[in-house]
Amino acid sequence: MGECVLVRVPATSANLGPGFDSLGLALDLHDEVEVELTGDVVEIEIDGHGAGEVDPGEGHLIVSTLRATLDQLGEPQPKGIRMRCRNRIPHARGLGSSSAAIVAGILAARALTGADDFTDEDALALATEIEGHPDNVAPCLYGGLTIAWTGPSMVSLGVREEIRPVVLIPDFRLSTEEARRLLPATVPHRDAAANAARAALLIVALTEKPSPELLLAATEDRLHQDYRAPAMPRTADLVQRLRSAGVPAVVSGAGPTILAFSTGSTQDLIAPEVGTDWLIQPLNVDPTGASVRFPETR
Repeated sequence: MGECVLVRVPATSANLGPGFDSLGLALDLHDEVEVELTGDVVEIEIDGHGAGEVDPGEGHLIVSTLRATLDQLGEPQPKGIRMRCRNRIPHARGLGSSSAAIVAGILAARALTGADDFTDEDALALATEIEGHPDNVAPCLYGGLTIAWTGPSMVSLGVREEIRPVVLIPDFRLSTEEARRLLPATVPHRDAAANAARAALLIVALTEKPSPELLLAATEDRLHQDYRAPAMPRTADLVQRLRSAGVPAVVSGAGPTILAFSTGSTQDLIAPEVGTDWLIQPLNVDPTGASVRFPETR
């Protein structure tokens, strides 16, 4: 009790076009959370995204996840939790802010209790249970390009250095729940087959042969983006314009942010298609995922 832990968690982009609920990418944009089990009340300071908006008490996702993890570990619940959040990941934009909060809560609980027998695989299973699917929590935990499947299980791969993710963040939001409500219960067999082929091709394009032409073909989707377009017409329109210009662009997660894969021959094609109401943010792939440390000084 009273010990302080600092957890750093990356933004993530899920689906990557054809890899619905299975592919994810960790991005070099991080939230930092300092957690201390002390006192008699829950105190939360938030700097950045979510300040003045999210629950500053027991209803905060990191707090509820931390408590759920303590229950799973069989540890007693503290009365007081002091937390400081520096949030750089935008909320409700399709960049994995909720997954980052869930991973932060799980890793903080593990570190503060010294539960070394609670493995990364256990953390992935719990995070998936809380989030509902592993496509964001897997890259947040492990970094890099991840492929996740029922289990949950995952593998993490490195992305070629020639490829640089660029996120285009709009000035409007969309909840994941709203976006998922637009998905049909079934899809045509030909569309499922097409996505399976494109997802397999995307792994090759990101890890072995990063040509713009291959990336453009590999990021084609038929399972979710068109169905969600009515909820984010500006996103759908910009994705179409970017792809028509030769830029491998997809909806990031459930949207409305767009993820584009920039190479030397495509990076100059992005800005002319984007209006002033979108933030263009080039990023790197985070190769290692979430990290935990105990600050030496407060």
